[in-house]
Amino acid sequence: MDVPLIGIPDEQFEFTVPRKGLITKSEIRVLSISKLHLKAGQLLWDIGAGSGSVGIEAARLVPDLKVLAIEKDKEDFDCLVKNIRTFQVSDRFTAIHGKAPENLPENARAQRVFIGGSGGKMASLLDRSRQALPADGIIVLNLATFENMAEVLSWSKEAGLEPDIVQIQVGRGKPLIGLHRIESLNPVWIVTIDLAKSAQKKDRP
Repeated sequence: MDVPLIGIPDEQFEFTVPRKGLITKSEIRVLSISKLHLKAGQLLWDIGAGSGSVGIEAARLVPDLKVLAIEKDKEDFDCLVKNIRTFQVSDRFTAIHGKAPENLPENARAQRVFIGGSGGKMASLLDRSRQALPADGIIVLNLATFENMAEVLSWSKEAGLEPDIVQIQVGRGKPLIGLHRIESLNPVWIVTIDLAKSAQKKDRP
């Protein structure tokens, strides 16, 4: 399989066909990984990992990056395990079948957190992520609903943190009877909570 260095095509991943629209699309994935500001040797949590596309692409890009991926859906978890083997990153992955945050290892630490799915526990996930991160830790979320965005904004305000928000609308070309059109994908918010930057802003007079 010919795999590009960055922007792995969606179809190269194994993912559940009935809900195939839920995979993190390559365009969103690349931007989300860039927002994580990953460094060699760090530990990344991939929460609501689904097929594992974000964690797997990150592991292929960043030397010695370790990934802890957690996914509650059994079908998605099976795809995650297959993808870890296919892309040959097994030695740097820990895959957990279970719900977050309750099935995350107790007292586990991380340097970066990516949240692709919250399972209706957004505030609890953010609390656990902040607890696990150092002072310069970064949380990146992909959000597709107003309700999740409202919860993230509310949590950030209460925590005294300032999120960086980018909305991405991707359109892909599709053939149409010898012509071409653009087919729009669902818009996604990429929210970055950089703990160090938020602390600096808070300390400014």
